[in-house]
Amino acid sequence: MASNFEVSVEKKSEGFGLKLVGDFDATSAYELIYAIKKLPEDILKIFIHTDDLKEISPFGLAVFHRNMSPLDRQSRKIVFTGNRADHISQGDPRLTF
Repeated sequence: MASNFEVSVEKKSEGFGLKLVGDFDATSAYELIYAIKKLPEDILKIFIHTDDLKEISPFGLAVFHRNMSPLDRQSRKIVFTGNRADHISQGDPRLTF
């Protein structure tokens, strides 16, 4: 478990910004999914900022992508930003960056 992982949420004019900080593992993936699920469904965009991620576990990525189906209504709105954006989205057609 990545005890040094944090998701901070900030309201933006276009939606919400989620800043990921620390190591991304399976537990972190569930924390991110939970944070996304808690957001209102009627928002325009969810910006996930990846600049402050350190280690990204392949298993954490697998957990995140495998659990995206419950977020299908939200996933069309997810935009990854930052220097690790392409690593997290990994070509998932539902996610943009």
